[in-house]
Amino acid sequence: MELYSNVIGEGRPFIILHGFLGMSDNWKTLGKAFGEQGFEVHLLDQRNHGRSFHDEAFNYEVLVADLKHYCEINNLRDIILLGHSMGGKTAMLFATEYPELVSKLMVADISPRFYPVHHDRILEGLSSLDFSELGSRGEADDQLAKYVSDFGTRQFLLKNLYWVEKGRLGLRMNLPVLKAQVEEVGEALPMHAKFDGDTLFLRGDKSEYISLEDESIIQRHFPKAKIETVSNAGHWLHAENPEEFYNYVIDFIK
Repeated sequence: MELYSNVIGEGRPFIILHGFLGMSDNWKTLGKAFGEQGFEVHLLDQRNHGRSFHDEAFNYEVLVADLKHYCEINNLRDIILLGHSMGGKTAMLFATEYPELVSKLMVADISPRFYPVHHDRILEGLSSLDFSELGSRGEADDQLAKYVSDFGTRQFLLKNLYWVEKGRLGLRMNLPVLKAQVEEVGEALPMHAKFDGDTLFLRGDKSEYISLEDESIIQRHFPKAKIETVSNAGHWLHAENPEEFYNYVIDFIK
């Protein structure tokens, strides 16, 4: 089974992986900007997300296997790899398992360590959306607001809405499996995993995902890692300060 992708531009292969409950569409604007700089940008939907296939299996091992399969069938090597949050964990593990395929690694606002489950209210809210009764995006937003107070987070989540058929909305993500396997998202990188290539970690200055204690963990797994901080940005740093995020990425890959 093949991952859905949106390919933009021509040049060196540059793969971008979204975070948990996200999709490739979240990266379209930045993807176009990178594509204009001489890169062939592959915006992927990871399994159980976006337009990619749904499957009962969901953990970092299978997400890495999906990415390896995608690289094989599209004959991609010497790739630049960028992942945000869950996508960052996939990217880290992929780079440690297939270092010969990765020329540069970028990880956005996630550390190699274990994270406890913290998506409970979001998953509860998404599960409460009854599409036999909700007929518009606005109604879905009102319902989700009972669980998720932050407007920006709701807008991000509601990007998953689509018209299954005329008059009936649905979610693109495989919510039952993502709910059942949510523990997998916080899994730590294996102790022995190491990537010796060029690596950049980007964190949002308002985010708590990468702490000062995480810096030594990052250096242990990624000895060449540089850690930069994007100002005026939380966990969705690429959306909250796209200009600064873009500049850090371009400086690193050029």
